[in-house]
Amino acid sequence: MSIRDKCARLVRSPGRLATGLLALTLTATSAVAMTAPTIVEAAVAQPSAVPAPPAGFTTTWSDDFTGAANTGLDTGTWRYDAGPGSSFGTGEIETTTTSTDNVYHDGNGHLVLKALHSGGDPNSGWTSGRVETQADGFGAQPGGVVRIQASIQQPDLSTANGAGYWPAFWMLGAPLRIGQVWPGSGEVDILEDINGRSSLFGTLHCGVSPGGPCNEGTGLGSGERACGGCQTGYHTYAVELDRSTSPEQIRWYLDGTQYFSLSSNQVDATTWANAVDHSYFIIFDLAIGGAFPAAFGGGPNAATASGGSLNVDYVAVYNKSPNYGTNIAQGKPTTASSAESAQFPASNATDGDITTRWSSAFSDPQWLQVDLGQNYNLNHATLTWEAATASAYQLQTSTDGANWATAYTNNNSPQDIQSTPLSATARYVRVLATSRASQWGDSLYELALYGSPTSGGGTGSLLSQGKTATSSSSENASFTAANAVDGNTGTRWSSAFSDPQWLQVDLGATHAISRVDLSWEAAYAKAFQIQTSNDGSTWSNIYSTTTGTGGNQSLPVSGSGRYVRVNGTARATQYGYSLWEFQVFGS
Repeated sequence: MSIRDKCARLVRSPGRLATGLLALTLTATSAVAMTAPTIVEAAVAQPSAVPAPPAGFTTTWSDDFTGAANTGLDTGTWRYDAGPGSSFGTGEIETTTTSTDNVYHDGNGHLVLKALHSGGDPNSGWTSGRVETQADGFGAQPGGVVRIQASIQQPDLSTANGAGYWPAFWMLGAPLRIGQVWPGSGEVDILEDINGRSSLFGTLHCGVSPGGPCNEGTGLGSGERACGGCQTGYHTYAVELDRSTSPEQIRWYLDGTQYFSLSSNQVDATTWANAVDHSYFIIFDLAIGGAFPAAFGGGPNAATASGGSLNVDYVAVYNKSPNYGTNIAQGKPTTASSAESAQFPASNATDGDITTRWSSAFSDPQWLQVDLGQNYNLNHATLTWEAATASAYQLQTSTDGANWATAYTNNNSPQDIQSTPLSATARYVRVLATSRASQWGDSLYELALYGSPTSGGGTGSLLSQGKTATSSSSENASFTAANAVDGNTGTRWSSAFSDPQWLQVDLGATHAISRVDLSWEAAYAKAFQIQTSNDGSTWSNIYSTTTGTGGNQSLPVSGSGRYVRVNGTARATQYGYSLWEFQVFGS
């Protein structure tokens, strides 16, 4: 995980406040000298497959919790939100842990969050689980719809032995992770139940607290709805955020049947946009005690059972997006000015996976660039930023990778999901971020581009990426030749500190070479040649200079060969030759 992700763990996400809490207070429960009764495990239900998307939707992401019995979660996908429940500000009394006693795969395709009690006081000694997705890019594009759905069995308890239990499936607005204030950054509660009541609540939290347009800390909610059999079997709970209709809507579903909705005209436009029109991260948790259970009778008490569990069969995110055509950026060579680390390379922003991202160094400006392989008449772009967005950026286009024109400017967008028409002809498109919305780098989940090919084509396909690269020397084992052809501008080749030095790539077959791009580190070549060879032994110059300027160079060339090398003959610094990327294009 990134430095920022590690730091984010120090800021606990707020808990859920729900219907009727403002007018109610917690009721103290006296301690008793006995341990809570324990639930007897029932037979485990067979897992079901993640459903196909509803008509008109596509599956954006899902997890069916396949894993060996009693193993923990993949921390590349999930974060454990471990610590005392009291820090959530909701009166909870459990301590959430990373232990497989509390959070685990059951070996049969389910996630289990289990609450356990020890000691004689029902108001202390509870442990449980709370997890949230690492990714926070789940949302609806302007003009689109997102559906977040899970199949869940609530704790198999009743009002007789479930007092104090508070299971939940919900999501928080991504801006919370970079310091935006709850509830203004938005919270959508998809499922909440309390005290084993065989019911559920759906709620939107927004605006300011207390009071405000969303009546916080109550929120705008469905009130209690019956949920027969939800303790003893799996049921689907879902919410849709619909930005394709006016006014926009949020709709809540139980087993596919809508039971509640809210419209954007029920609050002011700014409050709605700040709370809804952005991305979210998903949370499952099983709380014990707190203001919400207290509002419906209180708990836990001496009869509250230890061992109740929230069981999740799957969780899925489905999207219905405006039809702009095929995303022509997906899978294309992508480079950037920097990368926070090797975990967040430029290529993540064009891989079609909303859970991977490019993240830059923590400074301004930064850029990310995609090579479409030929010229296109561009008509639309969408950008899905991580919580660490760019607050000011331009979309720039180029036919040669050297001369740029600005096609779109955004000087202060408050949201992390952007969609804009374009009118430009280009082979290269870059996002030039000039101002960050946080102290972290610019972080982009996906850049999608749409358009149709022109008749002119471009200067060929990228031939060198991922191919075998060798060099005359390497400064050390951290700066090998392969780094210059890996598509990651956060890694580099660096040579020994002497002249001459070379880096070569084996294209695997003879190709016509039309362009070579060089992305130099500060230690660049003042004099160098681009050379080709059919056998890796006899070389021909197709480009030569003694006045190299470093930086990013795009060199039109004409030649052919299986092997292409940059041959450095004079360094510009006392250090070695150092290349972030060496890219060869042709046919």
